[in-house]
Amino acid sequence: MVGEGSGAMVSSWLERRSFDAGDYPLERLLATRASSISAVVPARDVAPTIGPIVDVLVALRDSGLLDEAIVVDAASSDRTGAIARDHGATVFQESEILPEHGPALGKGDAMWRGTHVSSGDVVVFVDGDTENFSERFILGLVGPLLVDPSIHLVKGAFRRPLRVGSEVLTDGGGRVTELVARPLINLYFPQLAGFVQPLAGEIAVRREVLERLSFPVGYGAEIAMLIDALAAVGLDGLAQVDVGERRDPHQHLHSLTSMAYGVMVAALSRVP
Repeated sequence: MVGEGSGAMVSSWLERRSFDAGDYPLERLLATRASSISAVVPARDVAPTIGPIVDVLVALRDSGLLDEAIVVDAASSDRTGAIARDHGATVFQESEILPEHGPALGKGDAMWRGTHVSSGDVVVFVDGDTENFSERFILGLVGPLLVDPSIHLVKGAFRRPLRVGSEVLTDGGGRVTELVARPLINLYFPQLAGFVQPLAGEIAVRREVLERLSFPVGYGAEIAMLIDALAAVGLDGLAQVDVGERRDPHQHLHSLTSMAYGVMVAALSRVP
């Protein structure tokens, strides 16, 4: 459980630093935009979803909100990279970025390399397997950064249903979040207890902060970024935005072992 003192701090933070994507319509952001923005999508074998995601990014690029729509492809075997390119994204193969560092070693490595081929003052990361992606994800993530200079990192918050056959459990997703990440956060980093989705791949960060963060090569990248950002800019420099519901494929329980291990290593290696 979060301690009483930390609980009061988290409650105060939730009131001031939790937003809704609907608060940031495109017209408002275009009128206030003073920073260049790059969207980066780490992707591997997501052919069914990458096209519609890129379509949204390209439309926002054409509207003048985004400067870059980048897909970092992990040598997909299902034409993910080709589809993304056909839909208008700039596509890089992850292991061809900074090749002197050797082959890419997972999602965190892809995000780190994607940072190096992007140029925006703000970098927004989104996952490539979201089935119901919309501009709400991008507008919500970059909105707080564009209107409030004291905010440096924004995490996506969402409801994640779990499909079991024909049955849909409204809040049944995020098993590693609830069983691994949240207990670790409550125990060692209680200031971060207000984040609904600490492992979300939907993150927007100012470049000057992003370049100070570390990227574990595997599944621990998102929680590592959150913990490191807390140390770099303090709790008030962080925010979350409700983007609604996120639907994506779920892994079998056995496949979650490596994810849980990566999250634990990333978090525990940052315990003072």
